[in-house]
Amino acid sequence: MRELLEAVADGSLSPSAAEAQLRGYVTGEAGRFDAARKQRRGIPEAILAEGKSAPQVVALAETALETTGRALVTRADDRQVEALEASLEETFPDATLERRGSTVRVLAADYEPPSLEATVGIVTAGTVDGPVADEAEVVCADAGATIDRIDDIGVAALNRTLDQVDRLREADVLIVAAGREGALPTVIAGLVDTPVIAVPVSSGYGHGGDGEAALAGLLQSCTVLSVVNIDAGFVAGAQATLIARAIDGARDDGRSN
Repeated sequence: MRELLEAVADGSLSPSAAEAQLRGYVTGEAGRFDAARKQRRGIPEAILAEGKSAPQVVALAETALETTGRALVTRADDRQVEALEASLEETFPDATLERRGSTVRVLAADYEPPSLEATVGIVTAGTVDGPVADEAEVVCADAGATIDRIDDIGVAALNRTLDQVDRLREADVLIVAAGREGALPTVIAGLVDTPVIAVPVSSGYGHGGDGEAALAGLLQSCTVLSVVNIDAGFVAGAQATLIARAIDGARDDGRSN
C-alpha cells in the first residue's frame, strides 16, 4: 500500500491506475471501467459506444488506456471516433488507433500485445455480414489469436462453402456469421470437428427479418453449435477467445510434458 501511495505522490502512477489496482475498477463521470476484468475473466472490458456521447466514449477509452494499456471500443460512429482521435493527440500522442468498421482498438506505446497459439476462423455468408464479423475479429486479434478470415461463402451457392472445407477444418475454433435464414453455420458445423459459434445477423426482410429467422433457425440447428444473440460479434469473439486460450494452454502443457 505504501509503495502505491508513494508512486502516486512521485507521479509515476496516476490516481486512476492506483484505484484500478486497489479496487479493480475506476470510477469517473462517464461510469465505471472494469480494469481487472482480464485478470478475473480472461477477456478485457470493451466500451460499448452505442448510446453514449462522444465525451463519454473518450473518457472511458482514456481510462482504459491509462489503467490497462489498451482500449477496445465497439459500435462507434464517425463522430465518436473523430472525437477520440482528437483527444488522443493531446493525452496519448504515441498511442496507435486501429479501426475496423465500427470497432476501434487503441494501444498505448508501451503496451505488449498477448499472443496465443490458436487460430480462429471467422466466416461470413455474405458481404452484409461483414461488420458483425469485423467486431468478432478485432476481439480475437486483441487477444493474440491468429485470424483466418473467410468471406462470402453462403449456401446460395453451396460450392463456395465446399471449396473452403479444408481451410475451415484447420481452424481451432470457428465464428460463422449469417443473416436471412442463418443456414451457413449449420452446414459448416456438419462438416468440421471444430467448435462453431454461430452469429445470426440482422439482414433480410419481410417475415422473420432483422435476424429473427436466423436466430430461430440456429437455435433449432440439428448440428452441434453454439449460438449468440443477433449481431453479437463481440460476444462471439469473446467466447472464441476463451476457447483459443484453453487450446493454447493445453498446447503449452503438452510441450512441457
